[in-house]
Amino acid sequence: MVLLADIKAAIAASECEYVCQRDLDLYKTSAGESLVTQAAAGRHLRLLKAEANAIAVRLLEDDYPGWITLADGSRLRPAEQPYQAPVLSSAAIQARLSQVVAFAEAAMNQPNVYLWGGTAGPNYDCSGLMQAAFASAGIRLPRDAYQQAAFAQPLDPAARQAGDLVFFGSAERITHVALMLDGDRYLHSSGKAQGRNGIGLDTISNAIDPVSRTYRAQLRGFGRIVQSYQSTGDDFQAVYNQAERATLRMQ
Repeated sequence: MVLLADIKAAIAASECEYVCQRDLDLYKTSAGESLVTQAAAGRHLRLLKAEANAIAVRLLEDDYPGWITLADGSRLRPAEQPYQAPVLSSAAIQARLSQVVAFAEAAMNQPNVYLWGGTAGPNYDCSGLMQAAFASAGIRLPRDAYQQAAFAQPLDPAARQAGDLVFFGSAERITHVALMLDGDRYLHSSGKAQGRNGIGLDTISNAIDPVSRTYRAQLRGFGRIVQSYQSTGDDFQAVYNQAERATLRMQ
C-alpha cells in the first residue's frame, strides 16, 4: 500500500524521479477523468504534488503532465540514474526509420482499436502510435500531433519518404498525424468518427475510399524527424497549462 504521507515526504525531499515498473495510465484530473496519455514500463517520471487519491506527475521523455492514481504509486521505483535524453544526428535517425516502420506495421497486425490517450499498446491514438513507433528505435518525440508537427522539419511533399510524418487538421490547428510508407500510402490510428477505429492504411491520392478521401481534404503537410526530443524541464504549471490550452489529438 502506498501512503500519501510517504509520497509527500518524497516530494518535499526532492526525491522525485521514479521509473514505471509497469504500464500506467495518466489522467487529466486528480479524479481519474479523461485518459490523456500512458507511461510504458521503464519510462521516467517526476512527482509534482499529491492529493488524497492521486499524484501529479510529469513524464520526463516528453514533459507531458498528468495524474496517476495513488494506488499506482506502488508501481514506481526510485530512479537509480536520472533520465538522459538520447542525442541523435539526423543521419542516425534516418538509419533507424526501418525499425520505426516495422514497429508500426506490427502494431497494425495485432487486434486493436483507437484509444484516446493510448501510447502503450495495443490500442493507440494517432500521436501515441507515432511516439511509440519512434521510441521503439530509441527516438523520442513530443506527445501530441500539434507538438509533433512543430517538432518535425517541414518537408516538400515531393521529398517525402517512408518514415516521414504526414499531418492533418484545419487551418487553425493540427489534429492528426500518420506515418508515411512507400509511395502515397500512410499508416495511422484513427477513430470511429472519420476513420477505421484502429490502425490502418490509407492513401493520399485515393479519392474513392471514403476514409482516405476524408483525410485527404484535411491534409496540412509533411515533416521529417531530424532530432530526438530533449526535455525542457518545464515546471508542472507551465506544462499543464500548455496541455490545457492546446487540446486534442483528435481522430
